[in-house]
Amino acid sequence: MPTPDTLRQLLVAFEACESKKGEDTRILSLDPADSGLADFFLITSATNDRQVVAIADEIEFRLKQDFGLYASSVEGRRQGEWILLDYVDIVIHVFLQEKRAFYDIERLRKSARNLTGADVEQELQHALAHALAEKTRAVRKSAPAAKKIPTKASSRKSPTTEVATPIVQSKGGSTMPSKPAKKAAAKKAAAKVEVKTAPAKKAAVTKAPAKKAAVKKAPAKKAAAKKAVVPAIEATASAPRQGLMGRGAKPPVVK
Repeated sequence: MPTPDTLRQLLVAFEACESKKGEDTRILSLDPADSGLADFFLITSATNDRQVVAIADEIEFRLKQDFGLYASSVEGRRQGEWILLDYVDIVIHVFLQEKRAFYDIERLRKSARNLTGADVEQELQHALAHALAEKTRAVRKSAPAAKKIPTKASSRKSPTTEVATPIVQSKGGSTMPSKPAKKAAAKKAAAKVEVKTAPAKKAAVTKAPAKKAAVKKAPAKKAAAKKAVVPAIEATASAPRQGLMGRGAKPPVVK
């Protein structure tokens, strides 16, 4: 499969031929059996030798300017009848019309596939997508496995979960809990003792209202004392009246 760079170079050379009025410009995608020769043939023709040289110069100039690419070999420039530019993956043929009809390269490469500029652009898009997929696969393979970062929800310990005590195997083969496990067990025992002593404190608190009830009974005694004092006062108040009545005085008449 041709690389994206090769397809870009082919498009630039095709546009150079069109800009210099090359006639019947064709792109031949060679059969895989001929891949050792080249990937593409670009063929165009001109009406005179000066135009042949002008087209070849324009192709060389654009490929050099855009890609820094030079032809590995150039043949036929002096005669100006058939100039061949060899760019390894792309071989460009610029013919006079008579010479092109005489050699008939298209007939010699019947297995080649004819392409237009639009076809080359489509192949370029496919090649770019394929290259991008290959890069992503390579990056995924080379990248180390990402470490899982615990979230806040998972890092919090639920109150109902119990922490398993780590077991340490002694030299004799017996198992015994480690020091952190002993500390955790001691903390649990202390918590249980505090829970048991807590009801006793509550009972002491509940006895406090009894004292308040005793305080409330004190006013009742004061009320009884007042009741005992009132009849005595009334008796002393009525005593003079009885003395007056004993002397013959009449009691007042109440109407």
